[in-house]
Amino acid sequence: MVTRVRDARPWRIGTSDDVTWIDEGTSLGRTITAAIPPVFEAYATIMLPYGGEGQDAHDRTMLALLSEQSAGQSWWLGYLDTGADDIVFPDAPTVSLYAGWPYVLVEAGPEQAATWRHGGDLSFWKGALPNLMFPADHSWLVSTLWDDDWTCIGGPAELVDTFLRHPALQARSVALDEDATPPGHQAL
Repeated sequence: MVTRVRDARPWRIGTSDDVTWIDEGTSLGRTITAAIPPVFEAYATIMLPYGGEGQDAHDRTMLALLSEQSAGQSWWLGYLDTGADDIVFPDAPTVSLYAGWPYVLVEAGPEQAATWRHGGDLSFWKGALPNLMFPADHSWLVSTLWDDDWTCIGGPAELVDTFLRHPALQARSVALDEDATPPGHQAL
């Protein structure tokens, strides 16, 4: 088991085995399955605000809703190595996901998701949250892909519904066979 120390405690670094279920369930394209495997009851996309206080409020809301769903579980946090963003543990081994992108995967929780990442050119418009988050039981998955200005989520219908109804989030339901690109946006 590989670990790295932060906040005076060791954190487990994930391996490709921890994300096989994502890697094998996603494929290149414009459907939600480019980011989220087709194993969940419901799916949505959530627009990212453009920096500042709006981004902070968005991140707090996301974490609060996800924490309610998976209280007491550890989470896997994935930080995409873009060369510009803070990957939290720069000397940790990476896992390859999606189009071969390198992620540092760490077993932690919502508190660390909220506080570990700082700075970086892309964090202004993508926020401080990890690019990838899921609980130990794989009951939901949140993924913000490299070149998107929205986040994809898959999980139980009740959880996705809380995102869709929340007044502070710009979320929309997405079917598996539907283009996940939000209206007015362009997938690269």
